[in-house]
Amino acid sequence: MEPLIVAGILESLTSITTYVTAAATAAGLDEETSYRLHLAVDEIATNIITHGYAGAGLTGLLELRVAIDESALTITIEDSGIAYTPSPHQLPDHLNLPLEQRRPGGLGIYLATHNVDKFSYERIGERNRHTLIVNRQQT
Repeated sequence: MEPLIVAGILESLTSITTYVTAAATAAGLDEETSYRLHLAVDEIATNIITHGYAGAGLTGLLELRVAIDESALTITIEDSGIAYTPSPHQLPDHLNLPLEQRRPGGLGIYLATHNVDKFSYERIGERNRHTLIVNRQQT
């Protein structure tokens, strides 16, 4: 598949969803795996747009790439927003509080990392790279 390059704005989430749907179909993912991948990509893209760009007073692009091999579908998302350090394996500690006492945020990265088989983040120069991998069903 060709890469997808979109503006770092919330309106781009529709194009990103269409791209991920095409990738999941091409990889032959089942409905549940496809849904979980959509959720993970949407959470990461939304975080990039709202925190990496808009929240930091920046504008930029998101570049998505797909790689499909015999065993996995890999989606890479790159952006030039601010650097950050995701805490992918920690469930936010405020979830047991009543809704009105919870602080916003913290669940997106958790949802993303727990809905794919492998997640990684790295800062390369002035760019962030998120890699999301889901295993394909072996027949």
